[in-house]
Amino acid sequence: MVVLLLTLSFAMEKKGNVIILKAADDHQKGYSTVEGLYLMSKLVEIWTNGRIKIEVYPGAVLGSEKETIEQTQMGIIDINRTSIAPLTAVYPKLSVFALPYIFKSREHMWKVLESEIGQKMLEELKAVGLIGLAYMDAGARSFYTVKKPILSPNDLKGLKIRTQKSPVMMDMVKAMGGVPVPMAFEEVYSALQTGVIDGAENNPPSYYETSHYEVAKYYSLDEHAMVPELLFMSLKTWNALSPEDREIIKMAAIAAQELQRRLWLKDEEIALEKVKEAGCKIYYPKKEPFIEAVKPVYDKYASKYKDLIEQIMKMGEE
Repeated sequence: MVVLLLTLSFAMEKKGNVIILKAADDHQKGYSTVEGLYLMSKLVEIWTNGRIKIEVYPGAVLGSEKETIEQTQMGIIDINRTSIAPLTAVYPKLSVFALPYIFKSREHMWKVLESEIGQKMLEELKAVGLIGLAYMDAGARSFYTVKKPILSPNDLKGLKIRTQKSPVMMDMVKAMGGVPVPMAFEEVYSALQTGVIDGAENNPPSYYETSHYEVAKYYSLDEHAMVPELLFMSLKTWNALSPEDREIIKMAAIAAQELQRRLWLKDEEIALEKVKEAGCKIYYPKKEPFIEAVKPVYDKYASKYKDLIEQIMKMGEE
């Protein structure tokens, strides 16, 4: 409620003939997704001759991902970048992209996202008050823990693992024997430090950027999920713009995506080098036991999205 009250003044506004759009991201300035938003802001201002300006608010200052998604649906926030995982709560079909090991590689993931399957998913977000603009890369998520490495699903048994507020991610940790603890991204460091949780899971740049490596020094690269990020917009804001301005927003979003993807590849390498220098232990467990352990997750979601899952998997074999 406090966050909502604070952000009411940040809704789409006009100063004279200038439209001011607010863009949210929970990562800090310098992170690839935030830099993508800054490029988008710059291009939109140039391409509209200053008629539209995008103000970027990084570092979760407008709220957690769950909170900013709700505010974007309401039109309080105009543009947003979050992981797909929390979006599954408002549009469950996106859960397919968050299934463990659904993508065999980064190339497979982007092949799907850029195909009719991925583009149709962006369009379908209109049903929940959002406009999908572009996907962004988030690499592969892996487990990091405080007291011991995760070398097999057996090592997760009984451990409290922070997850995103996503049913599919919680189901995945349960299937591996862990205890999922859904928690806002901003709360994870202190939870690891105080023993509220035993570990978490995320990609290398997030592990490094958040300083989680300081309190959870065992990083096991099981790469259980490649969950894309999504750049999206409030349908209310979108409908208030002219067709020409919508096209400019879309083109700027694609440019932001292209920059983010380039930055991401470098950031992954740098992050792993930095955490190793800090004394963290990096492990490369065999993936087969993890893949076997998460089969019940597929059983749960296959009944509703069987055809879609099969299409995605087939694209990984072509």
